[in-house]
Amino acid sequence: MTPEARARLQIDSMLRAAGWVIQDYRAIDLGASDGVAVREFPLTSGPTDYLLFIDRKAIGGIEAKPKGMTLSGVTVQTHQYLNSLPEGIPCYQRPLPFGYESTGVETLFRDLRDPDSRSRSVFAFL
Repeated sequence: MTPEARARLQIDSMLRAAGWVIQDYRAIDLGASDGVAVREFPLTSGPTDYLLFIDRKAIGGIEAKPKGMTLSGVTVQTHQYLNSLPEGIPCYQRPLPFGYESTGVETLFRDLRDPDSRSRSVFAFL
């Protein structure tokens, strides 16, 4: 198992503990829960590790990285994903407001609506 795959297992566990339903893109059912995290959702810039939906509308994404990686260096990739939602996908706003980077041990959170956003634990809010 790759280090990133191990991180995804931990992220899956934390999302489930916070009440999210996790689905693969090919088996998507946004009505399964109020909060659905879809793995490998295809965006115009490539697949994101997780696209987050609340009440069937996209709200943000999580970029998974291996344990030990410096997450602050991943923010450009996350921002690119948040700006590349395909047309026709219901969302709360464009770009998507909530960006997360996580190793499964450390998680950074940004609310793109706040220019002075500080990192917080993803699972405290989800």
